[in-house]
Amino acid sequence: MDAFAETPDHHGAFPRLEEAQLGRLAPHGTRRSSRAGDVLIREGEDVPDFFVVLAGKVAVIKGERVTQVHGHGRFPGELGMLTGRKAFVTSVVCEAGEVLEVPVDTLRHVVAHDVELGDLILRAFMIRRSLLISSGSGLRVVGSRYSPDARRLREFAARNRLPHRWVDLEEDREVEVLVRNLGITPRETPIAILGGTQVLRNPTDAELARAVGLPVPWVPGDLFDLVVVGAGPAGLAAAVYGASEGLRTVLLDAVATGGQAGTSSCVENYLGFPSGISGGELAERAVIQARKFGACLAVPAKATSLEPWSGFYSVGIGDEPPIQGRTIVIATGARYRKLDVPRLEAFEGNGVHYAATLAEADLCAGEQVVVVGGGNSAGQAAVFLSEHTASVRLLVRGDDLEENMSRYLVDRIGRVPRIEVALHTEVRELAGRDGLEAVVTVDTRTGRRRRVETRAMFVFIGAEPCTTWLASVLAVDDKGFIVTGADDGLPLETSLPGVFAVGDVRSQSVKRVASAVGEGAMAVRLVHEHFARETSQSPRSPEPTKTRETARPARTSGAAR
Repeated sequence: MDAFAETPDHHGAFPRLEEAQLGRLAPHGTRRSSRAGDVLIREGEDVPDFFVVLAGKVAVIKGERVTQVHGHGRFPGELGMLTGRKAFVTSVVCEAGEVLEVPVDTLRHVVAHDVELGDLILRAFMIRRSLLISSGSGLRVVGSRYSPDARRLREFAARNRLPHRWVDLEEDREVEVLVRNLGITPRETPIAILGGTQVLRNPTDAELARAVGLPVPWVPGDLFDLVVVGAGPAGLAAAVYGASEGLRTVLLDAVATGGQAGTSSCVENYLGFPSGISGGELAERAVIQARKFGACLAVPAKATSLEPWSGFYSVGIGDEPPIQGRTIVIATGARYRKLDVPRLEAFEGNGVHYAATLAEADLCAGEQVVVVGGGNSAGQAAVFLSEHTASVRLLVRGDDLEENMSRYLVDRIGRVPRIEVALHTEVRELAGRDGLEAVVTVDTRTGRRRRVETRAMFVFIGAEPCTTWLASVLAVDDKGFIVTGADDGLPLETSLPGVFAVGDVRSQSVKRVASAVGEGAMAVRLVHEHFARETSQSPRSPEPTKTRETARPARTSGAAR
């Protein structure tokens, strides 16, 4: 029996390049011999090159375990190679032969311009990222379930789709002893372990981001044509279209790309994806597009203020230097409202969740869970969680599920026996000692109270705009959403000229992913109109900077018209 038998490709994660595809890729790289034991990619380190096996075999190793073996025409690596993150696994030559070595920067160019080859590599990388996440590979987050900082790191890792495994000190006493023996005090927890050797003690989000290779911040003093604040669907669209049309563009987000949509397990009614797509995968695709056109990304980078600056605008970024832009697109979105029940904060992150991804599903696998909300986000969460849990109880305040939920989701929920829908029902109490143990609900028609035993409640109700950082700089409506489209301004323009608002943060916007993407693209067209207006009023205004990446004629599809 072959000790290094090639891993079967059951899901499209391990495709084999055809000879014609290898022929198109070969001019971009260098052929070199490979010896058994050569390390091509090392966990926890930068990945400068992409490798294709021409002869021999390459093994992918996690810890001391071989997880994959690739032979002729196949390639190791995963999505982080395209987005600039450090490696989450190690790739080693296990059978001598030959490899094609292609610089990663060159690979990004190939993925962007060779549609067939690019789609094959991108699809394989995305599937591999999902496999890494579901297997708990990657970094380790070690801490107490009761620690706010531990909850923060877990949320940051989940929102950024970083493969990771959570180790709870409250359940694993051996790990607790190990941490103590390493001289790590309780005040230094939680810890993040990368590559099996690098230990970060209670790192900030920014420190963890730098360690895993997330996009580095901008260069202080730069003046951008377009600053996009918020990396949800609207912000990502603005960044893609802005950069593709030659504007010097930077995209900021406080936590992760994807926004509220990034926490959705599956968006089934987004145009062009008949089988659905997760919010996280949609965001990853958009990030690759934005980088392809030369947009700068900075995550995490929390906007804290907006002020006029020398005829332009300055966005404050906490303790970091501010960033200046000729125009601003605000796409900070909205967050789910919190339930008005006692002791809610005590259970947040320890039973109460505001996202339903694989990370949360793993925490409550095989158990009974509760989902609160009557909109699409709640419906998508209920369907997704029903695939991982024993049962889902969907609590809806209204009298009709169709009132705020798309018909396809209503039908889907009706076909899932593990989902029980409770209409005209509200949560009144939370019960539990060290963590959530039950919720107490009431039927608003009959007044009947009921105790539902559960260790996990997912809340998807209403929306509160993320506009507190703007103070009183912009005009907002009575709910805090940004008002746009004054009689003397452009359609998405705020009360400040050259500052636009798109997506969920905008007053009277349609709360749908497709609408947000459309507004983000539309905002870039309006940015150009703003520049034209400014030029006509002041002929000496500087022209928008054309980036090197987009100076050539674009050959991309889907241009906004």
